[in-house]
Amino acid sequence: MDQLLLNTGFPLLSTLIFLPLVGAVLLLAITSEAGCRVVSLLVTSLVGLLSLLLLPGFDRSTALFQFAETRPWIPALNINYTVGVDGISLLLVLMTALIMPFCVLASWTYIKVRVKAFMICLLIMETAMIGVFVALDFVLFYVLWEAMLIPMYLIIGIWGGPRKIYASIKFFLYTLAGSVLLLVAIIWLYRQNDFSFFIPDMMWQPYSGTAQVLVFIAFFLAFAIKVPMFPFHTWLPAAHVEAPTAGSVILASILLKMGTYGFLRFALPIVPDATFLLMPYVLWLSIAGIIYGGFTALAQQDMKKLIAYSSVGHMGFVTLGIFLLNKQGIEGAILQMINHGVTTGALFLCVGMLYERTHSRELRSTMGVGKFMPVFVTFLTFFSLASFGFPGTNGFIGEFMILAGAFEVDIPLALAAIPGAVLAAAYMLRMLQKVVWGGTDNPDQSWINDLNRRELVTLAPFLLFVLWIGLNPAPFIDVMDHSVVALLEQLQAYRAQALASVSVLAP
Repeated sequence: MDQLLLNTGFPLLSTLIFLPLVGAVLLLAITSEAGCRVVSLLVTSLVGLLSLLLLPGFDRSTALFQFAETRPWIPALNINYTVGVDGISLLLVLMTALIMPFCVLASWTYIKVRVKAFMICLLIMETAMIGVFVALDFVLFYVLWEAMLIPMYLIIGIWGGPRKIYASIKFFLYTLAGSVLLLVAIIWLYRQNDFSFFIPDMMWQPYSGTAQVLVFIAFFLAFAIKVPMFPFHTWLPAAHVEAPTAGSVILASILLKMGTYGFLRFALPIVPDATFLLMPYVLWLSIAGIIYGGFTALAQQDMKKLIAYSSVGHMGFVTLGIFLLNKQGIEGAILQMINHGVTTGALFLCVGMLYERTHSRELRSTMGVGKFMPVFVTFLTFFSLASFGFPGTNGFIGEFMILAGAFEVDIPLALAAIPGAVLAAAYMLRMLQKVVWGGTDNPDQSWINDLNRRELVTLAPFLLFVLWIGLNPAPFIDVMDHSVVALLEQLQAYRAQALASVSVLAP
């Protein structure tokens, strides 16, 4: 428990976790659809505002877990309710809490049937997602990790598109398969650590080399499917295309980050030897994902599918940055996780707004709405530029840091990643050209209205973060810096100790 700065005052993290669940229970007593929408918006907005209280109280000079709370949960099995945040998880908690109100707004008119059930699913998702990012007990983490599957399965399967059943089952089976291996690894770690599920105690322990490799493989499959890394990505396009707008935003902005967060929180500090051993393979697999995602996105006609495949490429940059195992790479990866959440979430919101008007996402049908929706295409342009890392936007900072870290490690590796940035510009500009100007056979779009006030309120905060991070990323990097430095120092110390042990045993 030395790794915790216990919170003796208001239980802020528990409030953030359980307030959405209380809201979901409250919705059971509300009969009107309008009332369900309003209550959901109020609850998610309150969670978003409360999450901001983490910032002034967060001590940036320490890597300890802060705002920590711990209570016995199942004493017979030494399972505790233990939560806390460090510089790595704080930004992800804030992003989750701040994005959820906009998911409610995006569903305001999009969801027309079973509104109460849909809002309950959103609120349960929020509880599970925030809980995953703050859980410090492996059983608590696993329960919340699994709890996310059911509401997302229902969101895709009930409110999705024509192939919603296929997409929801594929999403469920893929993520469940990875979770089973994760559970096996957790049980093994529990037995090796005096029957304790306390995550910080599992870090930097001298597990054998073979055991580390096996645990790493279990972690890798669970997290690579969730990211998703190439070639474990095939569930993603179907899930994105069939999910309603809010579901796509949650998938892109938050759920995909669970996998990369898992790599940072578990793979690096719990099985560092295996991380060093298998690092080259993960790096080149990330490059394959960047190139594959770029080329596949370039060939898409469905805007949602295009953005989904672009996520494979963008998340390839994130895993590349994590496994570079240097400061620029990891900080760039964490920043890129936030950037991707903001930019891709906003792009899915834009596609949803366009779909509500035209009932089409096909570029082949030559949208050409620029003349009639100037405000909309202004937002879309900014988000598209940010997506392929145009200087001055948030995407540029994250990719620049990752590439700088890659050049520090291996120049051929860094050069191999650069075509991914070029491909991103190509498919995003192609999409932008089609949506804004269309083709020569444009249908009459003069009846289309530009964004209304609710849609403006929904998109404006995303644009604020695109420019804020792009022009002044220092406050965001400052939050994570001490935790990343401490992680790398411990990683290098562990590595040095392991090498010293080998040299002593050598003849």
